[in-house]
Amino acid sequence: MIHETAVVEKGAEVGSDVSIGPFSYVQSGATIGAGCSIGPHVTILSHTSVGDGTEVHSGAVLGDMPQDTGFENTDTFVKIGAKCIIREGVTVHRGTKEGTSTEIGDGCFLMAFSHFAHNVKLAPGVIVANGALLGGYVEVGEKVFISGNCVVHQFVKIGRVAMLGGACGVSKDVPPFCTVLPLHANEIVGLNVVGLRRAGLSPEERKQIKGAFRILYQSGLNVAQATGKIRDTFNSGPALEFCDFVESADRGICRLGGAESEQ
Repeated sequence: MIHETAVVEKGAEVGSDVSIGPFSYVQSGATIGAGCSIGPHVTILSHTSVGDGTEVHSGAVLGDMPQDTGFENTDTFVKIGAKCIIREGVTVHRGTKEGTSTEIGDGCFLMAFSHFAHNVKLAPGVIVANGALLGGYVEVGEKVFISGNCVVHQFVKIGRVAMLGGACGVSKDVPPFCTVLPLHANEIVGLNVVGLRRAGLSPEERKQIKGAFRILYQSGLNVAQATGKIRDTFNSGPALEFCDFVESADRGICRLGGAESEQ
């Protein structure tokens, strides 16, 4: 199932039932799990592992060196999870410091021409649409949706089940469960209501998240006062997850802008 024009170097590990398309290149030191489908003109370089059942479409490049002038050609890695879909022209770069890695969790969907810089970490179930660009050390929580042509500054953290609207930019952390306003920078527009339901959060959990959101963004309290009130109001559950994220946001959090999507 390896096309005659594909190059798989000695020292590459290829699992069972793998297909590799025309003119693809798998370098020595790469690992491809069982049941993977590698399309044409794909490049999978050394220090890269691809999990079982992952699809890689034409022109993707996995495991190239980081675009970091401080990189010293040390052993760093790319780790792709199982059952991911990686579409045309996607680029995923290795970590930059010795022994570190860029990690794509299980079941992620990386759409065409999206880019994942060194040391990016995606939790399972993240969807990243066409042309989105994630800088170094960005961390993305479970089931986040990043829309097309979004740009995410290095070191930013995005909480789980958040959504970034199309062509937005974020240089501050995005709290979990929130939606970033399309075509704007660092502006929250409300909660990711549809995403919360799809993620299986119960009505009570969604009500709790809504309450925490209103305390943080609509009560007139500063961040420290708001997180204190959230802790006084809720004893457990996603409201405290929301609070924990805000309190640990080294870059600060996105502000509220525009009309809130849910009253």
